[in-house]
Amino acid sequence: MIATIQYNSKKFQIDLSKPLDISMPLSASENNVNAWYLDDPIIDPVKNEDWIGSVEAGASVNFNNIYFNPHAHGTHTECIGHITKEFHSVNKHIKQFFFTAELISVAAEKYMKDTVISKKQIELLLKGNVPEALVIRTMPNTKDKKKRHYSNTNWTYMTEEAVVFIRDKGIKHLLIDLPSIDREHDGGKLLAHKAFWDFNGKQRLDCTITELIYVPNKIEDGRYLLNLQIAPFENDATPSKPVLYKII
Repeated sequence: MIATIQYNSKKFQIDLSKPLDISMPLSASENNVNAWYLDDPIIDPVKNEDWIGSVEAGASVNFNNIYFNPHAHGTHTECIGHITKEFHSVNKHIKQFFFTAELISVAAEKYMKDTVISKKQIELLLKGNVPEALVIRTMPNTKDKKKRHYSNTNWTYMTEEAVVFIRDKGIKHLLIDLPSIDREHDGGKLLAHKAFWDFNGKQRLDCTITELIYVPNKIEDGRYLLNLQIAPFENDATPSKPVLYKII
């Protein structure tokens, strides 16, 4: 179904029948993506005396508890509350759910013993475009990202300069296929997170970072409409389901 959208005084068309889901599913499995030194997620039926919440076990319904961490076990969206003493809820700070977006693919650069995404790369790939949301696919892009265990792997991260550039351009939502935009072991500096939310300046409360996405190779770089779907958790972060629509 083709829909004509008017957004910020501009009109464009999208095909609502062709959503491009860039989230990762969460499952109770060792093949679930994992980070931050945690065990695998658990999905288990409730057990209450002699009653088990499973149709297979004789109950009339399936009734499961789910134990997981949004930062470690899948696609999640976080707000500034992730790094502040004050409580900030991502559910309260996101008031819109559709954004113009640009998808770029980045092959990280070597920096000492690390690999990083630099300002120069972001600036070159954006080609002067200023979307509301920037979606970053790191290269190489293999399906094992969906089950990778990232703990103690020293993953690629974004330089502070790159994130300052994104912030100063006015980009409000950053999505990436890594557990964090910061270095895994950085001594708690969180330079990229702090830069994105302007932690020491005029804090950007309505801006978000979405991590652990997965963008299949069949989705081409370019311009999209992003539907950023979140679960309504009153927490600094929530599981999320970002969906792209190609602008036609």
